[in-house]
Amino acid sequence: MSQVVAAFYKFVRLSDFAELKNRLLPLCQEQGIKGTILLAPEGINGAIAGSRQAIDTVLQYLRSDSRFADLEPQESYTDYQPFERLKVRLKKEIITFGLTEVDPCTKTGTHVTPEEWNALLSDPEVTVIDTRNDYEVNIGTFQGAENPETTSFSDFPDYVRQHLAPSRQKKIAMFCTGGIRCEKASSFLLNQGFQEVYQLQGGILNYLAQVPATESLWEGECFVFDDRVAVKHGLETGSYQLCRSCGNPISQADLNSPYYEEGISCPHCFDNLTEEKRARQQAKQQQIELARKRRSRD
Repeated sequence: MSQVVAAFYKFVRLSDFAELKNRLLPLCQEQGIKGTILLAPEGINGAIAGSRQAIDTVLQYLRSDSRFADLEPQESYTDYQPFERLKVRLKKEIITFGLTEVDPCTKTGTHVTPEEWNALLSDPEVTVIDTRNDYEVNIGTFQGAENPETTSFSDFPDYVRQHLAPSRQKKIAMFCTGGIRCEKASSFLLNQGFQEVYQLQGGILNYLAQVPATESLWEGECFVFDDRVAVKHGLETGSYQLCRSCGNPISQADLNSPYYEEGISCPHCFDNLTEEKRARQQAKQQQIELARKRRSRD
């Protein structure tokens, strides 16, 4: 059965975020929803999948709360459930940045629609920055975008301090997978004195859904945090798989590498593979293969 994948977020004051979990978790369970919803004093961040009716039921419930009335999920479709389980978690932040003074509830950059994004990228005065982590950037990004080469989003402030300055970069345009990281990144830049800060509304996912491939400035695929691993234009499932040892996306070339061993290693992690970790991964892989055999007999 076709599954609807809905990604959404909203920065809004939630003094009752713990109570919200107690209402939201059983509803999602009743609807057979899987995925992750994070709740924090600063808002909500979710990526969930289920039937059309189930997703509509959860979204309708959220929008019945005036704080989420304008929630705009980015939806895509897949033939299988891309999440293994349901998690509704309480967090300090819905996207970890580590700076309490950054507050997207009060100040963010200018949102630019996918239809307007190409013109902004073509402006020679604009510095375009990919706010995602290095392994995400490596499989796809916008033409001419700078890669901060971060391993964690909390590294982004140091990148800004070391490489950017309001006196040099007059206009900055940023993007990320679904838009949430840019909310904090743009708020931080504005706090640092940058005047013109733009962000792609709805992120890469919205761009790939709205802009035809013939007009696109996107190159490659977009990493997503579920079993699809990556998506292409039209949000169709991409060509990458995931290394279960290190979590990096792996291409067909990686699969053909002598360093690739299913569930054990890939070209990204082979050099750092200890005998102890190899033994752990082999045990996990054996369990996965046993589960496959059981399913094939059922």
